[in-house]
Amino acid sequence: MPERTILIVDDEPDMLRLLRRSLAPDLGCRVEVAESGKAALRRISQEKFDLILADIKMPEMDGLALLELIKRSYPDLTVVMMTGHGSIETAVDAMKNGAYDFITKPFDHDALVVRLEKALERSSLIRENTRLKKERRSDNVFQKLVGKSAAMRRVFETIRMVANTDLTVLITGESGTGKDLTAQAVHAMSSRSQQPFIPVNCPTVPEHILESELFGYRKGAFTHATRNRIGLFQEAHRGSIFLDEIGDVSPAIQTKLLRVLQEKEIKPLGDTRIIKVDVRIIASTNQNLKEKIRNGEFREDFFYRLNVLPIELPPLRERREDIPLITSHLLKKHCKKLNRPLRQLSPELMEIFQAREWAGNIRELENVVVQGILFAKGEEIFPQDVGLDKKGPAPPCLIADISEGLLYKAAKEQLLRQFNETYIGRLLSQTDGNVTQAAKLCGLERQSLQQIMRRYHIRADDFRA
Repeated sequence: MPERTILIVDDEPDMLRLLRRSLAPDLGCRVEVAESGKAALRRISQEKFDLILADIKMPEMDGLALLELIKRSYPDLTVVMMTGHGSIETAVDAMKNGAYDFITKPFDHDALVVRLEKALERSSLIRENTRLKKERRSDNVFQKLVGKSAAMRRVFETIRMVANTDLTVLITGESGTGKDLTAQAVHAMSSRSQQPFIPVNCPTVPEHILESELFGYRKGAFTHATRNRIGLFQEAHRGSIFLDEIGDVSPAIQTKLLRVLQEKEIKPLGDTRIIKVDVRIIASTNQNLKEKIRNGEFREDFFYRLNVLPIELPPLRERREDIPLITSHLLKKHCKKLNRPLRQLSPELMEIFQAREWAGNIRELENVVVQGILFAKGEEIFPQDVGLDKKGPAPPCLIADISEGLLYKAAKEQLLRQFNETYIGRLLSQTDGNVTQAAKLCGLERQSLQQIMRRYHIRADDFRA
């Protein structure tokens, strides 16, 4: 629970010292003081307080004037007034104007503590109510994940439950379902949220480099190791490390990771020392690890160490009711990023979206939305703007169209080539081969666009009338 803070406002320094010294330990909160109404307003504008305890009789700005200004700008802030016996009527007026309570001087200390504790409880209830209202307003967005389907609500609830533990999490799901966002959500909602979150895309790092990246190395451990280097596990100390697509790591790396999970320690390459690390491991995979275990490609003991708290993400085709929400979210995000007016999908295109299988899941949907933003001629995006009609195939630049059986690098290169040929080709068609205009449309420098065109042998002349 965050530390509670009280601001006491009184023009008598002795009273401020007495209350500050006695209330802080008895209420278990931080007590700040201000010697005038103006000083109090400055403090309130600079930091958050759970409770204001203010005297009514003060020079220049009295407590009633202070109360009026506080309630005008901070209507939910709890204010308790202090008053002498002779001004109870004034105190009652103060309550009519928004004060929560009033306390008469001289006061019994124990009674004062009880009254202020109740006032603090009121502040806590207001804060919790505000939080719940905010959650309801963004009920369909959980961290950066979007959805209202029963399947996604189960995912959100699972994230809430696992985040507050310190156990290992294994996130499974097809490519493009949001495993990276789920990992970020687990970290953001955990007690480690203020510490590093280190993502590692395992398939993109060759095995001989991955070990040194994860665990670090000592100078001279191998050729070109000219200095000591700490690994990603040490960088993630007291935070979280996200091992994306863990199913692609070799059995040798699995063995070393198993030691980290079991012993919470690493050994940098070329070092004789064992280094203790305090790291939460979050892993993900789009593969069937049990099948890989049967094939001897994945260690069974490593799997069970990873699969302590599983989170399974549903494919988009199993939560079609979320497609309008996700599409709306992506349109707002990318229209802003691409500096375009906010667009919307035509009813015909939305019908197609909800009928598609989306083999590439949200990532594939996002690709199509970005194309629509770029190529739509008006406020609405139509099927023809993204190369779709009710009978037509998916645009050739989407992940779903990559040939199966390719090695990672070849598949990646094919995807990039298809995307650039289609994307840049449409830009050049739209601008009649004008590279400068095409560069402005896609937010690139002219030289950068030309460099990409040269790499993929795209000629502007082919698009000139």
